[in-house]
Amino acid sequence: MADKTTRREFFKTAGVGFAAGALAGVNCAGPEPTTIKDGYKRLNLGMASYTFRKFSLEDTLEMTNRVGLKWIAFKSMHLPLESTEDEIKAVVAKVKEAGLELYGCGVVYMSNEDQVHQAFDYAKYADMKVIIGVPEHNLLELVNKKVQEYDIKLAIHNHGPGDERYPSAQSAYEKIKDMDPRMGLCIDIGHTKRIGIEPSEDVEMFSDRLHDIHIKDVSEASAKGSSVEAGRGVIDIPKFLRTLLKIKYSGVVSLEYEKDAGDPLPGAAESIGYFKGVLSVI
Repeated sequence: MADKTTRREFFKTAGVGFAAGALAGVNCAGPEPTTIKDGYKRLNLGMASYTFRKFSLEDTLEMTNRVGLKWIAFKSMHLPLESTEDEIKAVVAKVKEAGLELYGCGVVYMSNEDQVHQAFDYAKYADMKVIIGVPEHNLLELVNKKVQEYDIKLAIHNHGPGDERYPSAQSAYEKIKDMDPRMGLCIDIGHTKRIGIEPSEDVEMFSDRLHDIHIKDVSEASAKGSSVEAGRGVIDIPKFLRTLLKIKYSGVVSLEYEKDAGDPLPGAAESIGYFKGVLSVI
């Protein structure tokens, strides 16, 4: 594609900036490149704990720290939805001890009313800001009421080709556009690309309801596309991150790295490093 910035082209044109960013903390002659230093902090980069789905809570917290992130959203294997209030608060304390912030949970599927109530109580006890969820269409009115009652955002997650509920961000937006503004979207840019839609266009189009983002890269723009390290696939990551800065997105951008479930740390670290590098020079 003509407007696609390849990994090689981006690193070639941004090489000087990356070098300066890498040296920003080194005590050497001359002024520090303060424009580049810590440039990635313009966005809140986080971790979707599904990345570490084969690992314990303790390992997940440790690995999230190792890749230099602050924010984390839990999938249920790291904090079961059926946990008691005391159990939830004990886990939250562990997260804080690790120096991380548990901002949300997901993806949480809601197939009946009991699961809706459970999800919101769970998020309330953990002091989460957002539930990344997939409620059945007939439950959206109830979810809207719970959002208003609990003041917790609901971000509907799109799952791309083959998903009958919410294949795209637009399919979710059409269902919630007249509801409380806290009823919004978690745009998964991998599934968005796999369905043939440009992620940059979706986040700009639905910016008023954008409550969370799952960032990743995929091997091809089709249903056959699979997860790869950021910058190695077909998503124009620099363009996407520039769009987030343009719309002044203030939520969390969480890596959901689905490749190498048994050994995800190298690919997750490479992906986060790529995001930070791009943000340091755009």
